[in-house]
Amino acid sequence: MSEHQPWVDAFIGLGSNLEDPKQQLLSASREIAALSGVELIALSPLYASPPLGPQDQPDYVNAVIHINTSLPAIDLLHALQQLENQHGRVRLQHWGARTLDLDILLYGDQRIDSIELTVPHPQMSQRAFVLYPLADIADPELSIPGLGLLSQLLAACPASGLRRLSP
Repeated sequence: MSEHQPWVDAFIGLGSNLEDPKQQLLSASREIAALSGVELIALSPLYASPPLGPQDQPDYVNAVIHINTSLPAIDLLHALQQLENQHGRVRLQHWGARTLDLDILLYGDQRIDSIELTVPHPQMSQRAFVLYPLADIADPELSIPGLGLLSQLLAACPASGLRRLSP
């Protein structure tokens, strides 16, 4: 007899800077929504930002999606990694250029710290390209476990070259 997994609100960060990044993100959001045990709640506007790591790569396009899921966090992670691979993701260089990067930012109010997965995403509080799109689709009073309220994190994080893209 299988245990019933409750549905959980989760937020996923999407990023790309190769092979038509806007289309990579739009396609990935549709593919995430089509996963069994996933219901898409909202997709943020798309944002462009300078790369974090090596500067000899194109700007990134980023977004955040809000989903409701019955998948356990680790199963969601594995499904997202499979989508990254289907989009041609190659992990050659830390913070290097990529076709698709999918990160679980929040999984309900859970704190997860395992070898494979850390939630909330460890650097999300310092990343404008995560906080600004998240703020577009989440309650400003959303509590980020261990970090504080979204509105407080946003107030402490300058936009730093972040540009909202037109639809």
